[in-house]
Parts: sequence; structure tokens; C-alpha cells
Amino acid sequence: MQARTEPWLSRWSWLVLLAAAAAPALGLRVGLWHAPVVLETALYGVAVVSAAFILTWTAEAAEHDISQALALAVLALIAVLPEYAVDLTFAWKAGEDPRYAQYAAANMTGGNRLLVGLGWSTIVLIFFIRSRHTLLELARSHQLELTFLGLATLYSFLLPLKASISLLDSLVLIALFIAYLWLAARHPAEEPELMGPAKVIGSLPKRRRRPVLVLLFAFAAGIILASAEPFAEGLVHTGTELGIDEFLLVQWVAPLASEAPEFIAASLMAWRMRAAAGMGALISSKVNQWTLLIGGLPIAFAISGRSLAPLPLDARQVEEVFLTAAQSLFAVAVLLGLAISLAEGLLLAVLFITQAALPTQTIADVLSWLWLDGLAARLPEAVAEEPVRWAFAFLYLVCAAFVFWRQRRFFRQPWRAWFGEAVVAEADLDAEAIAGRAMPSEARPHRRR
Repeated sequence: MQARTEPWLSRWSWLVLLAAAAAPALGLRVGLWHAPVVLETALYGVAVVSAAFILTWTAEAAEHDISQALALAVLALIAVLPEYAVDLTFAWKAGEDPRYAQYAAANMTGGNRLLVGLGWSTIVLIFFIRSRHTLLELARSHQLELTFLGLATLYSFLLPLKASISLLDSLVLIALFIAYLWLAARHPAEEPELMGPAKVIGSLPKRRRRPVLVLLFAFAAGIILASAEPFAEGLVHTGTELGIDEFLLVQWVAPLASEAPEFIAASLMAWRMRAAAGMGALISSKVNQWTLLIGGLPIAFAISGRSLAPLPLDARQVEEVFLTAAQSLFAVAVLLGLAISLAEGLLLAVLFITQAALPTQTIADVLSWLWLDGLAARLPEAVAEEPVRWAFAFLYLVCAAFVFWRQRRFFRQPWRAWFGEAVVAEADLDAEAIAGRAMPSEARPHRRR
């Protein structure tokens, strides 16, 4: 029996309460009762939030038995199940009705850009609010995610060149994801510092803890799978009634709803002073969305359409995929030193929000709003009439090139890590010399500003 002095947050009652909070949504899903769309959407949203809490505690407790890298990968994979469910549904329908192909790509690109533009910046902002530090440093184990995110990003630039996503692309991207999971599983497990319900789960004997972890992961995954799609549909339905463009709803509202579990789970970690782990979970989510999710789209399309034809990308989707790849490259550049500053997090957010607010405008339109009509008039007509997405894509690439150049000394770190050498940047040694003090290699910061 737990001691009376144990904090109330640490009791099993929290898990029971959250499971009960998800029950009405499960009843709706199996048809036990019905409610107006607004109420249904709210209840499905409560279920998604409940699952996010359970996932967070379960992933933390799982660090007793598996590495943090693998625990975060599992958390990211389960938390992103709603995104998979919605996106693969669009790809499946595209095999029967080609007009759904644009929605599959729109949902995928929107979800990926939301993850980096809002998700990463939110974690950095929470970290600043809680700690008053402006530089969030990541553990060296996150070089694993960074390496595979970089490889997937470089490969993704081929997709807009081909204007399609083929089964060969699926093979390459899914192979990258499998290699990432295999290497994550090889990381040694460490004794985590737990609190709350995660501590209660983690304190169980190993024979009881492991089945409980499996059951909780499965329960949370079940809630997400049952609730995410109707939650997203409810938001889309509400938005449609308000006269919002359907394409924009698919690209932004549905991904925002379906990615809610991972956003909430990572934000909870950051609020509980585990911002590095929260950021790690979102980086892992980005890896599996940029590999497994994209790789799954042509497979669903091929099975549904009974054909080996690739999933086509129209002109707008070519722009969207290129823009998403450019944002991803900038994100890799930012994390090259295994740290992200408050300024970089805010820049990611500002670029994302500004571009999302200009979905159909041309470069000439934007220059005109900025009172730069003279510059717009001097641009070639072919350039001036291009969608502003191209301008933002190249802006991301310029930012990426600048940050890569500034952090070029860190390029060797991932490769040295793979060959088992100590990952110590020369810049750290210089910084220590300037500071006039020596630090143990494990305590050295990855990046100084």
C-alpha cells in the first residue's frame, strides 16, 4: 500500500481518472450513444488529451527497460497514429478517386510543417518560461534522430523533381525508418528520474511492470485510433460551416487535431522540466513522419488502386513538398550543434505562421502589401506571379545555408559518434579556454552562444 505522505499526483487514481475521461468517446465510437457534432468533437478531444497524458507517463516509465531513444521513438510513433490514420485514408481513397491525391499530400506536408514550425518552437518557449534559459541543449543520443532526419530530408528533395511518390521511394524511406528503430533499440537503458504516475509504474517489479507498460501503450494507442479521425472530422465539419476553404482545412485543421497527442505529450514533458526529452519526442515524430508516413502513402495508393503507379503530385503539391523539405533542412541546420535557442525557435514559428497566413498569394501580392510595388514591377512577370510558397522555400534554404556555415565545426559530430569516438567539438575546447575553466567531456555544452 502506498504511504499516506505520497503526493496525490503519484497515485494510480490519475490513470483511472484519465481512462474514465476517455470512456464517453469510446461509447460514441462504438455507437452506444449519440450527441451533437460540437459535443462529440469536444469529447473526442478530451479522449485524445487523456491518451497523451497516459502516453507521456508510460514512455517515461519505459525508460527503466529500454533506452530513452527507443522509448521516445515508441511514444512518437503511437502519438502520431492519428496523423497516419487520416493521411493513409486520403491515400487509400486516392486509389479510387484521383482528386483525393492532393489531400493526402496536403495533410502530410501540413502535418510536417506544423510539427517543426509550432511544435519545436512551443517546446523551446515552455523551456524558457520554466527555466529562464534561452538555449535548450539536447543529449548526444539525439544525434541518432538528427542523422536520419538529415538523410530523409536530402532524399525528400527528389520527390518534387519527380512530381510523384513511388513504391521505390517507399522502400528507401521505410528502410531508413527501420534502421533508425534498430539503432535506437541498441542504446543502453538508463535509470530515469521519475515523478507522478510514471514513478508509480516504474516502481513496479519488472515482471509486473513490463505487462503494465504494454497494456498502457496499447490502451493509449486504441484511444487515439478510435478518437482521432472523428475528432479531426468534427473540426473540419465545424470549419466548413464557418466557410473555411476545404483544402486549407485538410492541410492545417485536420493535422493540428490529429497531431494534438504528440504536441500535448511533448509539452507535458517540457513543463515538467524534461524539455530535452520533449524535444527529442518531437524530433523522433518528425523522423517517422518524414520516412514511414511518406513511405506508406504510395503503398496505400497502390493497394487501393490495384496498380503500381506512383502517387502523383500536382503543381501545388510539388511546391508544398519542396517547401516542407526546405523547412526540414533548416531544422536540421539549427540542431546540428545539438541545441536550439529561443531566437531560433521563434524564427521557426514566425516563418511558419507567416507562410501559413499567405496560402494563395503571389510574390507580387506580398511585395505590394509591403509597399514595395516598385520592386514588384521590376521583377520578371514569371517570378512575380509565382506563389509566395517558392519565396519562403528559398528563404528557408538561405537560412539553412547560413546556419550550416556558422555551425560547420559540428558537421563531424554525427559521423564520429557512429564510429564510437568521443563527440567533443573543437569549439567547446575553445570556449573552455576562453572561460578559463575545464569541464568533463560529458558535461560540456554542445553549443555556446
